[in-house]
Amino acid sequence: MDMYRTSADPGRPSRRRFTAGAGAATAGAAAALAASAAPAAAALPLRPDCPPESTADWATCLAVARALLVVDEDDRPLVPGYAKVLDGGLPRARTGAAKKVLVIGAGPAGLVSAWLLKRAGHHVTLVEANGNRVGGRIKTFRTGGHEHAPQAFADARLYAEAGAMRIPGSHPLVMGLIGRLGVEKRRFHLVDVDADGKPVNNAWLHVNGIRMRRSAYATSPRRVNRSFGVPRKYWDTPSSTILREALDPVRDEFSTRGADGKRVDKPLPERVRGWARVVQRFGDWSMYRFLTEEARLDERTVDLLGTLENLTSRLPLSFIHSFISASLISPDTEFWELVGGTAMLPDALLKEVSDVLRLDRRATHIEYWAPDRQGGHDTSHVSADGPHVWIDTVSEGRGGKVVREEFTADLAIVTVPFSGLRQVQVSPLMSYKKRRAVAELHYDSATKVLLEFGRRWWEFTEAEWKRELDAVRPGLYEEYRAGKAPADGSLLGAHPSVPPGHISAGQRVHYAANRWAARDQPEAAHIVGGGSVSDNSNRFMINPSHAIGDSKGGVVLASYSWADDASRWDSLDDDARYPHALRGLQQVYGQRVEVFYTGAGRTQSWLRDPYAYGEASVLLPGQHTELLSAIRAPEGPLHFAGDHTSVKPSWIEGALESGVRAALEAHGA
Repeated sequence: MDMYRTSADPGRPSRRRFTAGAGAATAGAAAALAASAAPAAAALPLRPDCPPESTADWATCLAVARALLVVDEDDRPLVPGYAKVLDGGLPRARTGAAKKVLVIGAGPAGLVSAWLLKRAGHHVTLVEANGNRVGGRIKTFRTGGHEHAPQAFADARLYAEAGAMRIPGSHPLVMGLIGRLGVEKRRFHLVDVDADGKPVNNAWLHVNGIRMRRSAYATSPRRVNRSFGVPRKYWDTPSSTILREALDPVRDEFSTRGADGKRVDKPLPERVRGWARVVQRFGDWSMYRFLTEEARLDERTVDLLGTLENLTSRLPLSFIHSFISASLISPDTEFWELVGGTAMLPDALLKEVSDVLRLDRRATHIEYWAPDRQGGHDTSHVSADGPHVWIDTVSEGRGGKVVREEFTADLAIVTVPFSGLRQVQVSPLMSYKKRRAVAELHYDSATKVLLEFGRRWWEFTEAEWKRELDAVRPGLYEEYRAGKAPADGSLLGAHPSVPPGHISAGQRVHYAANRWAARDQPEAAHIVGGGSVSDNSNRFMINPSHAIGDSKGGVVLASYSWADDASRWDSLDDDARYPHALRGLQQVYGQRVEVFYTGAGRTQSWLRDPYAYGEASVLLPGQHTELLSAIRAPEGPLHFAGDHTSVKPSWIEGALESGVRAALEAHGA
């Protein structure tokens, strides 16, 4: 008999179960109040004993589905038109019809909006709080660039991503823009490849004390699965298959499986209604609630999926958000990266708008005039030809005196994340629904810790390991294999490829104090790109997909974490983060990687970033139907853009969709 408690068993509630139960109770109460407004669609036929529980009416669910699929109210695709605008521009403003437009925030949405409106003949001013950089959460740790950054790593040729690092080939707007601007791209290897570029999936899984190649797990998952205590029926089923089978009935609402086993979208009107049924049924659900109540998975299996399929930190958050992400981040998706770093995209856009950009201007107060609003400026002098928007800004005081400056315009496009907009006084008060969206939209945390190495050891064979370790001192290769190499930090950066002066005394102290007792040495990884998964604090480790120039070194994303996992990194200062992240890599790849560590790490906490206020808007259960329409709706002469106003938050594509939409609104206002 399997000794585990299913989600239906009594007992002390876990945090996940409490969250799911509270959400269910709230949804049930709201559904009872709205019972008189019957939806115009049948219940999703996944579980006949579970009727729709969304608090939203059918029209709202349709609106969310259309926003997700980027279609208009007649279910006609908007993306081809957006792509045409990005490529050829907006129609030229008629003589005398040009407007003064303020764009607040120079992330990808703001850059694109400003570029399009400027090309159309409008008088644009783009203000950005950051004093030396544009791009928002597109940020590359590099030497030079438009931000004139100091040397990022010990090897000045190297760079790595603090933010956006991979671009799905299925995102047409960003792929088209990259081509139009002439930015060079190359494949990003989500799954590791061999020296010939063939996918091998040989990175490591390291969970519950078990280390296994991901390819071995895909064919023989029993040892790992049983370590989680999953029921017998799942012993031999990989976690990705369990998750896919749990989600497939939902996908059946808007797609079908072809003869080759691949998903094919249903025709658009039917696809829109299929997505609307998904939103209607599960819009108020968390991913945890779906997996336990709808898919009827026990908590041990949910733990397996959370750990291996990157769901743990977001199980209490919106099912819709996680469902979309799970469908996109898969081995079937083709991903790309930009040569020189993702910041090459804002670099290219900056060239188009540099003459209208004002850096180091943080918006502190936005006032606007609209006939249906009270308060704000004395509007007795305002005419149809006068300014309708006033924005007060302040510099960050770089280089001395703090500068305050006011900008005026006919209208404004606000791209500031709502987590930051809460700190901006807006008068008169915006509508209650908008203010509620600004106050309640959930932003998640995400933290990256990047470590530089003098050699790309993850690509090594055992013969190469022996050659390089014995170059430090003869016999060192065998010392590591026998677990006899010193673990006191004396071998940090000991390889001849590592330049001196980058490993601080503080790093050595933290490393020696927190070294891991286990000293087993796994075989060489011998992979290019891809990444490993662990249940240690590093969680996800991602290798670079390509060498950079003729450098023999490389930068590993040693830890990529979200939500609570990220917050725990945020409590450590840099001198502690880097040795802790190195220790996590050693648990997966072996102690010997230490000899190549240069000491030059970089780290990014998006929650602590003074301009981002979080990684992205990762919605709570119910927020798609409760907040989405208000998030993107104009308020008089104020228009809103940014990836948080799309249903693709954290993706450049969502930012571009919103930037084009807002530019069209402003152009036609």
